[in-house]
Amino acid sequence: MTTTFQYRVRDRAGKVHTGEVEASSAELVARNLRDRGLIPLSIDRKRTSGLNQEIRIPGLTNRIKQKDVVIFSRQFATMVNSGLSLLKALAVLVDQTESRGLAEVIVQVKADVEKGTSLSAALERHPKAFSPLYVSMVRAGEIGGVLDETLDRLADILEANLNLRSKVKSALAYPTVVGLLIVAITTGMVVFVVPVFVGMYEDVGGGVALPVPTQMLIVASNVLTSYWLVVIGGLVAGWVGFRRWKRTESGRYRWDSLKLRIPVFGKLFHKTALSRFARTFAVLSRTGVPVLQTLDIVAETSGNAKVERAVEDVKSSVREGESLAQPLSRHDVFPPMVVQMMTVGEETGALDTMLSKVADFYDREVNDMVNAMTSLIEPLLIVVMGVTVGGILIALYLPIFSIASFAG
Repeated sequence: MTTTFQYRVRDRAGKVHTGEVEASSAELVARNLRDRGLIPLSIDRKRTSGLNQEIRIPGLTNRIKQKDVVIFSRQFATMVNSGLSLLKALAVLVDQTESRGLAEVIVQVKADVEKGTSLSAALERHPKAFSPLYVSMVRAGEIGGVLDETLDRLADILEANLNLRSKVKSALAYPTVVGLLIVAITTGMVVFVVPVFVGMYEDVGGGVALPVPTQMLIVASNVLTSYWLVVIGGLVAGWVGFRRWKRTESGRYRWDSLKLRIPVFGKLFHKTALSRFARTFAVLSRTGVPVLQTLDIVAETSGNAKVERAVEDVKSSVREGESLAQPLSRHDVFPPMVVQMMTVGEETGALDTMLSKVADFYDREVNDMVNAMTSLIEPLLIVVMGVTVGGILIALYLPIFSIASFAG
């Protein structure tokens, strides 16, 4: 837990400066100030009243975004490449990062490094900020003496994954919003409009039998108006149950397998998973991470349980002496092109280059699919909305013709 400290320092020219900084202890504040060439004069804990005290919402205030980690990696690589020591670079990054959660993590990482812990081991203690992929690549960079280059590669892959995720979200955002709008409009008509027509039919209809679509609509209206608490409770219980089922190993595998078979969107999910697989594998291979460890990380970061299970099978085969490409061909989740490119990469010793080309190919495929989907889904959803609302109106007005013919 961090605290806000107020400090007074003197710079090398003799000028006195004041400021505030957040840290876990006054000792850390003093060390950071000395690393910046400043002489601490006083460091006091800031007092806050109940009205002025900052409100922190757990899970939101200290949430670390992927974008913040990308910026941190870029800046860290630049500083290390410029000759700054790890401690000085981390001290500067504490002040530069805009993410409060990430700043707290950097302070703790710096404290661990000061105690003699390696950077990768210090990062490994904060899995919410730094993934196994990040830790493994930093460890390989430390061993190979190319930490700055490794951090640049990390920033590249994190940025590529971030862009890929944003493209998929943009493809899903519009249909999701319009779908919710359709549900809201339909529910509003069933709850508020249908009862008005029901009252009218009871007044003027006499013994005329209502058409089946109208009867179904009336039943739906009665259920929603009379048992709305039960309906809402059932929806909430179903959602909670679905989330719990999806967290189980079998549930996650079945759900991810189903996602790959969804019309249109299934191909998007599949190509996204293949792009993430190929790019992560390529960067880890180029960095010098051992193959078995690479397969572990690739499986964990694939984002799809079916791909993860296939990679686990590949890992077992590689441990027994097989090549990478041969066991991949036994799983339909990997297209022949991916298998052939990996085969050529293994034979020529350019596996990372081939996988990078595969990742670039699927990135372009995802981009093209997103552009095509956004142009096609809009008119399709308008048609769906029109058919839904029009169907309800037709079901409501059908009895009028029956009443008119009965009266005639």
